[in-house]
Amino acid sequence: MKSHEEDDMRPEYPPDLIKSGERGKYAKRYREGSNVVVIDSDLTAAFPNAKAVNDALREYLSERRRATL
Repeated sequence: MKSHEEDDMRPEYPPDLIKSGERGKYAKRYREGSNVVVIDSDLTAAFPNAKAVNDALREYLSERRRATL
């Protein structure tokens, strides 16, 4: 088991790159949550991107609203 004092950083990661990072950069976004939905692979041809999914969902909701009137 390695101790925290041992250097296990890969040589391709220069120390100046690590030091330039911002602590907690994405913490707020993480706390806000996420609404990522993974679609099944058999649907990817019909819904290849976010726009296709959003358009289909909007059309579905529009049809559903019309049906309840």
